[in-house]
Amino acid sequence: MAPRLDFSSWWMKDSQKGTPVVVKMEDPNFSVVKINGADAAFRPVDKNRGKNAKQVRWVLLLKAHRAVGCVTWLVTVLWDLLGAIKKRLVRRQGVAVEKGKLLFRIISLFLLISLAVLAFEVVAYFQGWHFGNTNLHIPHTSDFQRLFHMVYVAWLTFRADYIAPPIQALSKFCIVLFLIQSVDRMLLCFGWFWIKFKKVKPMINGDPFKVDDVEGSLCIYPMVLVQIPMCNEKEVYEQSISAVCQMDWPRDRLLIQVLDDSDDESIQWLIKAEVSKWNQKGINIIYRHRLVRTGYKAGNLNSAMSCDYVNDYEFVAIFDADFQPNPDFLKQTVPHFKDNPELGLVQARWSFVNKDENLLTRLQNINLCFHFEVEQQVNGVFLNFFGFNGTAGVWRIKALEESGGWLERTTVEDMDIAVRAHLNGWKFIFLNDVKVLCEVPESYEAYRKQQHRWHSGPMQLFRLCLPAILKSKVSPWKKANLILLFFLLRKLILPFYSFTLFCIILPLTMFVPEAELPLWLICYVPVCMSILNILPAPKSFPFIVPYLLFENTMSVTKFNAMVSGLFQLGSSYEWIVTKKAGRSSESDLLAAAERETESIEHQKIHRGASDSGLVELQQLKELKEAVPEPVKKANKIYKKELTLAFLLLTACVRSLLSAQGVHFYFLFFQGMTFFLVGLDLIGEQMS
Repeated sequence: MAPRLDFSSWWMKDSQKGTPVVVKMEDPNFSVVKINGADAAFRPVDKNRGKNAKQVRWVLLLKAHRAVGCVTWLVTVLWDLLGAIKKRLVRRQGVAVEKGKLLFRIISLFLLISLAVLAFEVVAYFQGWHFGNTNLHIPHTSDFQRLFHMVYVAWLTFRADYIAPPIQALSKFCIVLFLIQSVDRMLLCFGWFWIKFKKVKPMINGDPFKVDDVEGSLCIYPMVLVQIPMCNEKEVYEQSISAVCQMDWPRDRLLIQVLDDSDDESIQWLIKAEVSKWNQKGINIIYRHRLVRTGYKAGNLNSAMSCDYVNDYEFVAIFDADFQPNPDFLKQTVPHFKDNPELGLVQARWSFVNKDENLLTRLQNINLCFHFEVEQQVNGVFLNFFGFNGTAGVWRIKALEESGGWLERTTVEDMDIAVRAHLNGWKFIFLNDVKVLCEVPESYEAYRKQQHRWHSGPMQLFRLCLPAILKSKVSPWKKANLILLFFLLRKLILPFYSFTLFCIILPLTMFVPEAELPLWLICYVPVCMSILNILPAPKSFPFIVPYLLFENTMSVTKFNAMVSGLFQLGSSYEWIVTKKAGRSSESDLLAAAERETESIEHQKIHRGASDSGLVELQQLKELKEAVPEPVKKANKIYKKELTLAFLLLTACVRSLLSAQGVHFYFLFFQGMTFFLVGLDLIGEQMS
């Protein structure tokens, strides 16, 4: 309808025309209207004027229909939700083993107190009492109501005098840390913009492999050792070994070590069969297995480096079991060491074959794209230092030996060797254009365990490396960068303020409005920081809201891991191999089909050469087919995430009483995110 412009009050301000007329109708289907003047019929009609029985009946039926539809929708949603919960409770393999029972008890205590305070203030709200006014007039009612009112006033006074000040102090401290970390994130992005604008990247001068003397051409190819550490990774061993064996490098100047720490004999035989297959094709590849698996990956690498023949090699490339390097990987990385004796490490970027598999892999891709393209690239260009990623990198063996080799003291042996090499004066180069295919965890269980290791290890390493950093002979700037930026700001402060500010302080401020957080802290700054994180992966912009909510959800795992590593708690030195799905790209599948055809032709030509070897391979192939495939399993339940979900939703209900719009929406969606993650409804569920 067009808007109604009512100017009748202007027109009839002084006088009214006509005489009052009363019209009475005998027909009951019409209403009685009193007209005071000629223009009075055009005045606004009173909504409360008389209605006949038929109109009232239809209005009531319409409202009832709408109410029934709304109730039906709510019941359906609630029924589906309860069904999902029942399914998780009945079919689950058990509640996930929680690391950090103390943290869970603290969160549970906060939840119980919040529920009690919410019930108390809901009663006060329906009594018509204002939450913030401590000088309330005591009503003349029963003794019980007077007592309840006095208790409520005492609670308001106690809340304002004793609870609000410490919460305000802690929130201000977290806000300062949040702003410092935001400035660091902005500086990294400015450095990334500068690198892209200036097109700065490490370059190779000329063609390092072009020589006039054909007979001496092999001398320009240095001796390279390739190591593939693995442990019970049946899903991915074949594709990683196949990719490494096809790298373009002279065979007599390349040695591949398959370092198998598997404790499953069937998997050991499968890996041996794969190594034997490539060995028969002329590839210089050997299989190593440790009887005593001490030190996890660091112990495995250290044991392999102790072999006598390693002294003949100058560089070592490391690939985890799910990594598939391109054939020209060594030709793109090793030449950077030429005429650069101070260079100790060349790190390549990871590329993910399953980044679009589900929502969890998409969110991981956002984080890892920012880590490689921004953090690693900026630190490599401006500082010549960054944390080694543990795989897809080439080390100068001399740098490893002078830095003390692989140590088994932490679960982040890659970061450990990088810090010690940096303190010894070695420089690092990051190649953003050289990408190596790999996988990200597709299940929340695997991702959660991986993040726990990645955030507990650095704090454990910080405790051990701090004296060495302070006593080292490097410049004060490098010491400050290592301590303040590399360890404290990016490894300790980030999970601390993220969990404390958004998962603890924010819901508490709903019950203590005197310590309410500003709107810009809850909405504007986190959204801006999320936009900066997504810039290296522009196709992920539609996932900015799930990304922001999921990062806050993961803060409880990261905070727990950080505390356990900093204070050497029970779960700080726990290494669990990340489960892989064995994904392959389309090009990998085509290449595998071609290799299989060539392998069949090769076997036909050399069938008479090694009958016993072919028989053994056939037996191992049958064993491979007999190994059962991973099966789907029921979801697990994560108690800390669920408890935090109920805490946030309780605070969300409390925010309704104070009419805080933005706080309500943030707490509601954040609480629902915790709820979904706590029921393991994100990602795949693989055994």
